[in-house]
Amino acid sequence: MTYSETLNELKSRYPNGAPAGINLADLAQLKTQNTFETHLDIAKAMATVMRKDMAAYDKDSSAFTQSLGCWSGFHAQQMMRAIKRQKGSLDKAYVYLSGWMVAGLRNRFGHLPDQSMHEKTSVVDLIQEIYTSLRQADEVDLNDLFAELKTSDNPDAVIEKIDNFETYVRPIIADIDAGFGNVHATYLLAKEMIKAGACCIQIENQVSDAKQCGHQDGKVTVPREDFIEKLRAVRMAFEELGVTDGVIVARTDSLGAGLTQKIPVSREAGDHAAEYTKWLETSPVSGAGDLTDGDIAIQLNGELRKPVRLPNGLYKFQADTGEERVIEDCIASLNEGGADLLWIETATPNVAQIAGMVNRIREKAPHAKLTYNNSPSFNWTLNLRKQVREDWIASGKIKAADYPDGIQLMSAKFDEDALGLEADRRLQNFQTDIAREAGVFHNLITLPTFHGTAKVMNDLSEGYFGEQKMLAYVKEIQREEIRQNVSAVKHQHEVGSNLGDDFKEMTGGDRALKAGGEHNTMNQFENAA
Repeated sequence: MTYSETLNELKSRYPNGAPAGINLADLAQLKTQNTFETHLDIAKAMATVMRKDMAAYDKDSSAFTQSLGCWSGFHAQQMMRAIKRQKGSLDKAYVYLSGWMVAGLRNRFGHLPDQSMHEKTSVVDLIQEIYTSLRQADEVDLNDLFAELKTSDNPDAVIEKIDNFETYVRPIIADIDAGFGNVHATYLLAKEMIKAGACCIQIENQVSDAKQCGHQDGKVTVPREDFIEKLRAVRMAFEELGVTDGVIVARTDSLGAGLTQKIPVSREAGDHAAEYTKWLETSPVSGAGDLTDGDIAIQLNGELRKPVRLPNGLYKFQADTGEERVIEDCIASLNEGGADLLWIETATPNVAQIAGMVNRIREKAPHAKLTYNNSPSFNWTLNLRKQVREDWIASGKIKAADYPDGIQLMSAKFDEDALGLEADRRLQNFQTDIAREAGVFHNLITLPTFHGTAKVMNDLSEGYFGEQKMLAYVKEIQREEIRQNVSAVKHQHEVGSNLGDDFKEMTGGDRALKAGGEHNTMNQFENAA
């Protein structure tokens, strides 16, 4: 309800005034500032937002969505504040919750690799924290508007701003890794994530107990039947909790995964098991003499063959079959697993490669759309400069000897060179290109706040503990916060000191002991033109 509707409803409920002499306008303000009753309500509302955005993208590929990976509620809050400050709206902006960052930064066990070794409740806790922070941003901004309302000569205009306030709460794409266990464990964790506010859950086709970061070696995938069961588990969690618009992202790591833990059982020709096992690396078996103790043999295309098995018991896939397996994974996830979006983990950022796979997927699943990881695991500068070099050689624009073909391309001397500038142009257009040519609905960066925090602390520490001392902080951080109108420069206000003052006034009137008086140092931080 709008503020006016809320106030009228309260007046109707308490025609003789609220108990204890509470001001009804104050109650209406508090109810308005509490933008969502529960985080499950957030999941339902944000799922609807995502569905609307997906429909818009289907009509116009330039309407793709974006997110940054955040490892705290404050990161997510500041991201949304920056977007609203710049664009005036949070349309198409999401939050990505990275399992890598939960493992690396947000668990009780310390800094861990992305191998699902951390406690699974850490993921739920971070979703809860992010939405608590975004809701507090709502509360702070609305509280400021209500303060303006009390002194305004045009209260109707302020009420209109209150009624049309855009919440900072936005969809979270939440990483459940490989499900943290069996299919029932996946379902139970998915429910907790949804109750914490997740409207979209991303799950990958790796083995839970051998899970690896998508950009490391040693990845082990599961048979497609197993993955479909986990997709069903997530869907059932959404449906049970009434989040009927819930979105599932099915991620395949098959492009870089050369191993499987088990060989599925084929019941009929062309079933998922047969489609999975056909890619195994095998050798022919002509008789019992070709088998040793512990070996197994399977029949493939009418021929008895022995799968290559490593000392750890894992089976190898044939080399250079990753793309074929990716395409089959994606078609099965969409058409039989009920997934809504795909995630293809790649080793390099190459628009043409991804577009080629998506075009083949769409032959069997025309509605295929992707979430794409614009990963910091890629050396973007080197990859894009290499691509430009190769394209220019192929077109005859340059000779191979004109530019180096290795790490030397990272040199700063190419920053203002024609090749470096062209690579930067392609970087700037990369997300637009991949959305148009490769069906990418959502572009995300998994670990920007990990690297951003490291860079800021590195630069500040070098200056502060070096020659610059206080100048390092003031010049690089505080002065820029003031000049760019970053609200967090008024750090007391940012964390709700005005909320406390106003609530004390609601309950105690003139007796309220407030922190925000004329001697509050936050009054020093107004910008000057």
